[in-house]
Amino acid sequence: MTLRGKKPETHAKRFKGLFIGAAGVGKTMASIQFPKPYLIDTERGAENDSYVELLNAGGGALFQTTDFEELVQEVKALLSTKHEYRTLIIDPITTVYDDLIEQAEIKVGTDFGRHYGEAKKRWKRLSNLISRLDMNVIITSHEKNMYGDSMAVIGKTYDGPKGMDYLFDFVFEICKRGEERVGVVKKTRMGDPGQFPESEVFPFSYDEIAERYGRDVLERQAVAVELASEGQVSMISSILPESGVSSEAVEKWLGKNKAADFTEVSSANASKFIEYLESQISAKKARV
Repeated sequence: MTLRGKKPETHAKRFKGLFIGAAGVGKTMASIQFPKPYLIDTERGAENDSYVELLNAGGGALFQTTDFEELVQEVKALLSTKHEYRTLIIDPITTVYDDLIEQAEIKVGTDFGRHYGEAKKRWKRLSNLISRLDMNVIITSHEKNMYGDSMAVIGKTYDGPKGMDYLFDFVFEICKRGEERVGVVKKTRMGDPGQFPESEVFPFSYDEIAERYGRDVLERQAVAVELASEGQVSMISSILPESGVSSEAVEKWLGKNKAADFTEVSSANASKFIEYLESQISAKKARV
């Protein structure tokens, strides 16, 4: 049996960060100083004049929504459309996650907490799109208390989907100390261990992050993913039943491609899947 492991290679990975903090500490202001920001504003906070000026000066764009499905479609468009933006910002995630929970309640009810299971499934779709996106990604979140024994407050955490922090390489808590804005490194998962040491307090700004992370990585152009065409999706749907491939195998294949359905698969991989289905059909006919 042949081993399939290969020699690992390093590559310049896009910045993926979760910024946590109380209202007014400057999460939005710091985020939109990242290169070519595409800001999805879920609280209409970006109508502030200073935010508008920074967005325009940085060649950014603004999309406002509180609807989770609209957010998903916008991220999918950023993944698959050629554009000049470098940084996706969702500010804050708390608002649209609350909307997601409400939508899930309407769809499946709340018995046995089933609405949380439905919300988790739909959140995974957004997480997969974000992980494939060739952009810096910053999600901001309101903070909430973290409790220990006897309900004693032991710190602060993000207000959003459980386990959301696993999506990010960096989690920074943003604080104001006098007139200074600082970041506290709550989590770091990549790069030189000295780049953002855990628990470090550092001056929080784009320039500081760029100096440590690599300005060339943060500012390079995004590469769009060509998704499956309507023709490819139609072809898969039409020949799949004849192929005999099980629904479990299809779900596993979609999961491997980080896609919720065939419209989210790359065109190249859709072509390979069509070839596979056609080979299965040919094999079935040969056995008859």
